[in-house]
Amino acid sequence: MSATVYFWNLRASHKAPFDKRMRSLLKAASADTLVTGGDLAAVKLHFGEQGTTGFLRPLWIREIVDFLSRAGAKPFLTDASTLYVGQRGEAVSHSLCAARHGWDPLALGAPVIIADGLKGGDEVAVPVGGKHIADAYIASAVAEADFLVSVNHFKGHEMAGYGGALKNIGMGCASKKGKMHQHFSTGPEITIENCTGCGSCLLACKTQALSLDAETGRIALNAERCVGCGGCFVACRFDALNVNWKIGIQEFLERMMEYALAVVRTKRKPCLHINFVMDVVPDCDCVGFTDAPICPDIGVLVSLDPVAVDQASLDLVNAAQPLHPSQLPFGVTPGQNKFLAIHPHVPEAMGLDYAEAIGLGTRQYELLPL
Repeated sequence: MSATVYFWNLRASHKAPFDKRMRSLLKAASADTLVTGGDLAAVKLHFGEQGTTGFLRPLWIREIVDFLSRAGAKPFLTDASTLYVGQRGEAVSHSLCAARHGWDPLALGAPVIIADGLKGGDEVAVPVGGKHIADAYIASAVAEADFLVSVNHFKGHEMAGYGGALKNIGMGCASKKGKMHQHFSTGPEITIENCTGCGSCLLACKTQALSLDAETGRIALNAERCVGCGGCFVACRFDALNVNWKIGIQEFLERMMEYALAVVRTKRKPCLHINFVMDVVPDCDCVGFTDAPICPDIGVLVSLDPVAVDQASLDLVNAAQPLHPSQLPFGVTPGQNKFLAIHPHVPEAMGLDYAEAIGLGTRQYELLPL
């Protein structure tokens, strides 16, 4: 059975400007009927790493927030902290980064709440029982919200091939421990020459998996004690502790899809997924820069099915005319998979087949233009 994906191709007029078009999409997806008065509605976003310019515009999100508020919900804008040390590795820097990028609670009508708390450890264990994941560690503000809207900048990604609804909820809604869980590191990778022996990471390690070597005075890891919480990444100021990217791409994708399944299982009603297929750049908004787009702006897609909305977005991108100059190799034509042309090491299905197999949704869809 196919899922319904509603699509707006960005055409507008005086009688039908952006706000009316967005309301039409949200009403078509019955978003207002899914909300109960007083619902705390998590609007899951990516606020953009420092240096990026292609992240979603706050102005685009205002109508989504207003729509939820008019339906009786209490929306809040949210994201979880990153594993890597950057501008979004803990809540203080993350909140400041969001503010600098225009995510102003007073202008948007919704507060910014970092979902996994001050240092990335506020989480809820959600049973999955999957091939790889028994219990998923989901950021508490997402897990405890009454309703979830994933608002996604559709673009490329180095490990996942592309980033859309499934990545935004699977990886993006996990706590630090959950993100480590998906990358399946047995602990941090140590760059011993960078260690100064300051001991800050020892204070952050609750399981005493880290110690200072008696002879060298530098960090040592007891991998059996490490639970992958990621706290040491935030504590280290000298880049001596980083993510150990051990896992193969296919298993990484499967783990991410199992995490996405855990997120939707925290909700008693369907989640809403909104893909902005605009500024379709080759890489994630985490990389610290924004490269040239690989195709023209396409539109906004809305669905209750995260697999269908991602598959439809991917099909539209692949059908579009390639843009140059961009990272796309010359010779790519409409109909070819643009993301695989840039990231050829990623499996062809990019995890969508596994997402469908575990019941997250369907790759079969009916695209309904509005």
